[in-house]
Amino acid sequence: MTDAFSNDNGTPRAANDAREPDAYGQAALFLVESVLHGLIERSVFSIEEAIQLVDIAVEVKSDLAGDLGDSPETLAKSLALLSSISSSLRNDLKTR
Repeated sequence: MTDAFSNDNGTPRAANDAREPDAYGQAALFLVESVLHGLIERSVFSIEEAIQLVDIAVEVKSDLAGDLGDSPETLAKSLALLSSISSSLRNDLKTR
């Protein structure tokens, strides 16, 4: 077992370092939300289908959180971010 967090995108960080928002995760999340909206605009799939995709992501995240070692706080933050995307899509549904 190691005492560092790492991935192949950056240097390892000691486990006791203060945690800041994950720039890679934030960028990925914004990119995914932008792609969803872009695909909806191009009629690749509907807003309803995009909402279903986010709902599936919520289910998968909830089911795998324990296996991934997520704390309850981490799970709550992840689900809140997905909920934000779902709310954005539902707002689009109301305004179309």
